Amino acid sequence: MTNLAEQLKHGAGQAWESLTEGWRELGSRASGALTRFWNDADEAQPANASGDKPSQAGNADRLLPPARWAFMAVDVYGSADKLIVRIEAPGMAREDFQIEMSSPEMLSVLGRKRYDRERQSSRYALVQCAYGTFRRDIQLPAPVDVERAKATYDAGVLRIELPRRELVPHRRIEVRVA
Repeated sequence: MTNLAEQLKHGAGQAWESLTEGWRELGSRASGALTRFWNDADEAQPANASGDKPSQAGNADRLLPPARWAFMAVDVYGSADKLIVRIEAPGMAREDFQIEMSSPEMLSVLGRKRYDRERQSSRYALVQCAYGTFRRDIQLPAPVDVERAKATYDAGVLRIELPRRELVPHRRIEVRVA
């Protein structure tokens, strides 16, 4: 094999390795952030919900259907006394969220992102945002005290402060003869 061919083969191998490493990292980081959105039955859907391309000439109110999957980035961090959960959820209002704890270590955020009707006067649209109802379950690294939890929504970020549950001191249990 010529020197040029070897260099090309080596360069292509490095490029492929870099690309696959990037996809693996993206997959591992994003897999938990991928969130399913369901259409709301009680809300009017875009006129073109079948997925057909809108007509370029006419029907100014026809839009592409919204995405059904979206990334909702979540950060979970904490200190000795509390955990903080941050969820990026732009375009919503605080009334659109419902937060539940199904166990001391499982946080569930339910929400509804409403379709923005402002864009109905467009002749065409590129709709990449997801709309509808979603549920995001987050496994917490430690049990929390639900009674003292607080949540705020500001600038498109839902912030949930969860005080850690008081730990029971380590006790030994004596084994006795029966």
